[in-house]
Amino acid sequence: MTTPGVAVELVELTRVYGTVKALDGLSLRIEPGELVALLGPSGCGKTTALRILAGLDEATSGAVKVDGKDISGVPANKRDMGMVFQAYSLFPHLTVLDNVAFGLKMRRKAKADRLSRAKEMLELVGLSEHSHKYASELSGGQQQRVALARALAIQPRVLLLDEPLSALDAKVRTQLRDQIRRVQLEVGITTLFVTHDQEEALAVADRVGVMNRGRLEQLAAPAELYANPATPFVAEFVGLNNKVAARVSGGTADVLGTVVPTLPGSVASGEGLAMVRPESVTVTADPAGSARVSSVAFLGPTSRVYVTLPDGEVIGAQLTSVAARAFAPGDPVTVGVDADGVLVVPS
Repeated sequence: MTTPGVAVELVELTRVYGTVKALDGLSLRIEPGELVALLGPSGCGKTTALRILAGLDEATSGAVKVDGKDISGVPANKRDMGMVFQAYSLFPHLTVLDNVAFGLKMRRKAKADRLSRAKEMLELVGLSEHSHKYASELSGGQQQRVALARALAIQPRVLLLDEPLSALDAKVRTQLRDQIRRVQLEVGITTLFVTHDQEEALAVADRVGVMNRGRLEQLAAPAELYANPATPFVAEFVGLNNKVAARVSGGTADVLGTVVPTLPGSVASGEGLAMVRPESVTVTADPAGSARVSSVAFLGPTSRVYVTLPDGEVIGAQLTSVAARAFAPGDPVTVGVDADGVLVVPS
């Protein structure tokens, strides 16, 4: 069932709407069979990039290449791409099976072939037993799986997913996110996934591209992006951060009495603010400690312990809920930093 993946390249794409520059020289290469997630706030250009790749929008300048060939002038219906959007867009008057087979019917495939392919795709997404139902008889998560099966039925060279999970509740979203990744790996299709949800992007992608104001700020594997943000925007947008006073010299920063290497892009010397993840903050009970626990928030398997520093700043530490039980508001503590590196921005 695997589809040989193709490389996708966006080359110096710009898109200008009046005075607004939605894309500002975006270049991105997706390797054959790779899933790249574009992540960023509303208006950062991620959906514009997807629409230009799909042929639904036209770049002001730049090129789109698939398998090494420039397809910038090719109409959307000739680009051989499967698309899944936030709105499921299923035909209410067709059964699930006929919805999945619809693209094949448009391509004039023989009835027996298209029904066979549609059944195969419904089996892939775990909906075989619902093949004769109508969209109105399905849950939102099931409808989105039908939309995924329909997109894959035509055996596209590229799969495009535009916020496909944002209309679903949290539990269904997590389940479907994992299923999309399983199906993508099984089929082996080159995929662009657009989302504003960082957890979603980090969970499914081979690499994540963080966009801001039409530009790609960083493109990296999820763990690399999280541990080593390249810019202050990436550090702020991906994950939670405490901003803690730091003094930088010689490639290291003194943060809460701990000397930590600085990441590329940090302040070279002098005072700054270190971006410290909550899970990198250590909290130790200490009768002589100058910091005080201000509150403890239970989050299930983990808890957030908030500590007020001597200068009045409040920082959060993420601990296991078992460890957090040892702390109560008002407890004197000592805090430190346990990190391989920190990004220090100007204060």
